[in-house]
Amino acid sequence: MSLPHTKAVLWDMDGTLVDSSEIHFIAWREALAAEGRSYDRDDHDAVFGMRNDDLLRRLIGPEIPEAEIARIAGAKERHYRELMAETGIEPLPGVRTWLNALPRSGFRMAIASSAPRENLDAILAATGLAGVFDAVISSEEVSHGKPHPAVFLRAAERVGAPPDRCVVVEDAPAGVLAGKRGGMKVIGVGPRHAQLGADLSVERLDELAEGAFERLLG
Repeated sequence: MSLPHTKAVLWDMDGTLVDSSEIHFIAWREALAAEGRSYDRDDHDAVFGMRNDDLLRRLIGPEIPEAEIARIAGAKERHYRELMAETGIEPLPGVRTWLNALPRSGFRMAIASSAPRENLDAILAATGLAGVFDAVISSEEVSHGKPHPAVFLRAAERVGAPPDRCVVVEDAPAGVLAGKRGGMKVIGVGPRHAQLGADLSVERLDELAEGAFERLLG
């Protein structure tokens, strides 16, 4: 049940809390090469942040069978986790500072990601952030991917915050649009922050001014 006074920050994972875009790119390139298909930087920029099923329907075609989606995506995600274990991963600049500060300011926190839960758990374990969040919502928990707002609405529900008391943190156009469609304020981060159409944008979270989240909620 949402309470009017409850406020929350809903975090996308990749490109926001961590940057494993390059690992995703390599894993997708190799998974699709095994299918005789190419995957280049333009493809990656166009689909990064989508759920696997939406991504494969866009790249291969809307008629791709569910079994094929599961097989190709499964191979990609296994390789992704292997690569991440080999290379390691650290939170992006400013992440640990904000994750420490926001709960002290009364914010509840959730991850709302298009990634499979197994990937999220692997990243949280690798970064030492397991247990920091009040909820973790993955692609398996909703029937529609971003830019549909389902994952953010589920996260808000899980932490008991009404949408208009939530701030979404996103690096991808589809995620920003999902947050806005959910009736939430959105902070855009990353190299494309100025083009995302968010309520507030910065390249890195350590550039956000103190009190930025509170001010967005008025």
